[in-house]
Amino acid sequence: MTVLARVGARIHELDAIRGFALGGILVANIGFFADPGFSAGSSELPMSGSVVSALLNTLVLTKFYVIFSFMFGYSFTLQMRSWGDKVKARMLRRCLGLFTLGVLQGFLMWIGDILTLYALLGLILLAARNIQPRTAVKAGCWIIGVSALIWLALGGLLMLTGSAAPAEDAANAERALAAMTGTPLTFLQYQVETYPTMAPLVWLGQGPMAMALFLFGLAAGKSRLFEERERWAHLLPRIQWLGFGIGLPAAALYTWSATGGEGWALVGMAMNNLTSLPLAAAYVVTLLRVIDRVPKVGAALAPAGRAAASNYIGQSVLACLIFTAYGLGLAGELSPVAVMGVAALEYAVLLALSAWWMRGHRQGPIEWGLRAVTLCSAAPRRPR
Repeated sequence: MTVLARVGARIHELDAIRGFALGGILVANIGFFADPGFSAGSSELPMSGSVVSALLNTLVLTKFYVIFSFMFGYSFTLQMRSWGDKVKARMLRRCLGLFTLGVLQGFLMWIGDILTLYALLGLILLAARNIQPRTAVKAGCWIIGVSALIWLALGGLLMLTGSAAPAEDAANAERALAAMTGTPLTFLQYQVETYPTMAPLVWLGQGPMAMALFLFGLAAGKSRLFEERERWAHLLPRIQWLGFGIGLPAAALYTWSATGGEGWALVGMAMNNLTSLPLAAAYVVTLLRVIDRVPKVGAALAPAGRAAASNYIGQSVLACLIFTAYGLGLAGELSPVAVMGVAALEYAVLLALSAWWMRGHRQGPIEWGLRAVTLCSAAPRRPR
């Protein structure tokens, strides 16, 4: 097994994992730009009815934000070591910066923004920073278990009471598409009207799972999981077999449940919350083994991971320029396969830009601003 590569005080593999997760998040989110009906309240997922949609829902949707949330918790432990007794004040300022950035993105570009949720949950993580790793894992398991039971109960209730009519879904989708592709003003108006109601849904829908992963990441960081891989390197094949063996069938069931109405979709979500963890772990372990054998893969992904916030915002900027009235207005015009082609091109562009930027800077442009807010000082942008 290779020794962990470092860039300064950074762990190269952690940056590569973030860069990898950003690709999955892009693929998951771009469907909502290309097919805005779901964001308007439709019970269908983006590009529903296509083979591409089935593959995305099975292999990608909800899987990569699990990795990203875990990495947030892990990274917090690295910040704790670096900040020392200043961790409380600095984390509070960092969360304020993330929340402000998320609100701006939510109103201007992407109503599914996750940064405000991360900022709010970051405050809870800060309060729990002294928790023991074993206790953090237990708390995360309880959160996932209880939230799964709640999803099951809600799904059962919806099956008894019924759900929104397809005609209503179609009308909402048409209104969303017209607003997104009309003029920059109609798109902005749509964002301003929709984001305040969408943000709480994101917090409630993804919050418990994200908090559990924050705690798992906190426990892993305190245990130096990625810094001492030799302790568990022998388990990598088992993690892959169990992760893919459990996660893939459950993910396929989740995809099937999404076609059965809102009630079944919630039941599928409950199972997905329980089984997306082993699948996400299998993804990460597979990536680490690939990096060990082909270091160039890690080298290609790591710059984007070092500028994760900049890439996350950059994804929204490029998607808006392609699919909304801010740019080409191609929402509803491209086939699912073409949308995936756009996603691949966008990801390649962001990887290339990240590599170029990081050759002359310590952090991405958004990271530079967040660091300045966090430290209350201007951070140097170029390496010494």
